[in-house]
This record gives sequence, structure tokens and C-alpha cells, in this order.
Amino acid sequence: MSELLEIAEELYGLPLAEFTPARDAKAKELKGTPLAAQVKALKKPSVAAWVANLLVRHDTEQVDQVLAVGAALREAQASMSGDELRALTKQRRQLTSAVTTGARRIAREAGTRVTESVAEQVEATLTAAMVDERCAQALRSGLLVSALAATGVDAADVAAAVAAPEALGFAASPVETAAPARPELHVVPDPEADAKAVAAAESALAAAEEALTEASEAHEGAADAVARLEARGLQLQAEIAELRAKIDELETAAEETDDELSEAEDARAEAEAELTAATRARDAAAADLARVKR
Repeated sequence: MSELLEIAEELYGLPLAEFTPARDAKAKELKGTPLAAQVKALKKPSVAAWVANLLVRHDTEQVDQVLAVGAALREAQASMSGDELRALTKQRRQLTSAVTTGARRIAREAGTRVTESVAEQVEATLTAAMVDERCAQALRSGLLVSALAATGVDAADVAAAVAAPEALGFAASPVETAAPARPELHVVPDPEADAKAVAAAESALAAAEEALTEASEAHEGAADAVARLEARGLQLQAEIAELRAKIDELETAAEETDDELSEAEDARAEAEAELTAATRARDAAAADLARVKR
């Protein structure tokens, strides 16, 4: 694996908001090397591309199964009838929809709520990976910068959808999530278990009846509070989604401004050099004229 791909794999596995600061810091760290410009040129992924990259890393087995099914279907569909192809399309849609639901869950656990619009782009990316081999390679790289789209008829142009051309053929490493350790439980016989159980049950019943009375009184007020909070929660989620979209737009604008600033600085330096040369030429011509007049 090239050093650029090693860096890209780390960057594109980060939370979306951390990508740009981490990329710029890495480029600064590599300043003075050819790799610095390559790292700086790595594009921030769209939300849909980030979700797809997250899915590849956190549910690698599921993605590999989708790609394997896609490859098998591409081989089989050449000999299928129209009815069989329509059934195949329906089955493919059901599969990509189910996997997209899983991707939304993974993104939500990572702290990002996926909108319907983004989910549609993720599903389109999965579909493209099933119908087009190069799209499958792009998805499996985990280095997408934009969502994929393919018809299965014409070859898809995936070069602009991945972080670097060499990403095709690269496979992102899965992220291992360790299950929490569970203590071993042992049952020790108790000779007074029955009597203790009766006493405990009687005590629990009395406590439960008291709690039921209190809960009944509080239920109506709690139900109203839940309804109000649910409505407020939906409103806040909508506002969060809107703010995240705005942040993405501002970050993109900031990146474009950085690029334009760099180009403007280069143009200024070139203009200053030309001005200096022109000034020298003018001074030389003036000197020649003065000599001729003597």
C-alpha cells in the first residue's frame, strides 16, 4: 500500500467534521515533500460518501456479501428473460434498501443523523456497486468522496468519485468493535430459598401496589410531557440537519477559498516579478535616451 493510501484510509475513516482539520494538519506535517500536495488535494467526502465509507469499515462482511451477490447477478442476467430481470431488479432494490437501513443505524451511532435525501444517495451507491464492477471497487475502497450512480448499461466513470486513482483495487480495513465482557454467573443452592422467595414476593407486591398508585397519578402529566418533548425533539433534529448541511456548505466554501487564495498569491508573485522586470527595462531605456541626448 502506498503512503498516500495509508494516510487516506485513516482520514476517510474519521468523523466527517474531523476530516478537513486532520487533512490540513497532515499536509502541514509533510510540508516540503511531494506527498504534502497530494494530501492537501484529498477532497472532503460528501455526507452520503462518508456514510458509505463508514458502512464499509463497520459492516465489512455485509458489504462484501452485497458485492458478491452483485457479481453473481451480473454474470447471470445475460441469460435472463424480461420477467426474470424485473424480478432481479426488485430483489436488488430490497437488498440495497435493507443495507441502507443498516448504514443509517451505523451513522446514527456515530453521531450523524442521515436524511432521506442522503439515504437515497447511499442506496444509489450500493446499487451502482452491484451493477458495475468498477463502482464495486470504488465502494470497497472506503475512499469515496461522492456518491456513485450507474445504469449497468454503460461503464461508469468512477475516477472523480474516489480520493485517488489508486484507490480502485484498494480495500479499506474493517473496524473491529469488541463486545462488552460479561461476567460468569453461578447458581448456589439456598436451603431457605422458598421461604425467602415468598417473603420477597409479598414485599415486592406491597411496594408494587404503592408504586402503581403513584404512577397512575403521574401518568397523565407524563404522557403530556412526552408528547411535548417528542415534538420538540423532531424540531431540534430538523434544525440540526439544517445546521449540518450549512456547515458542510461553509467548509466546502472555505476549502475553495483556500485554493483560490493560493492561486491569487501565485498570480501576485508572478505580477510582481513582471513589474520588477518592466521597471528595470524602463530605467535602462531612460538611461540610453539620456546618453543619446548628450
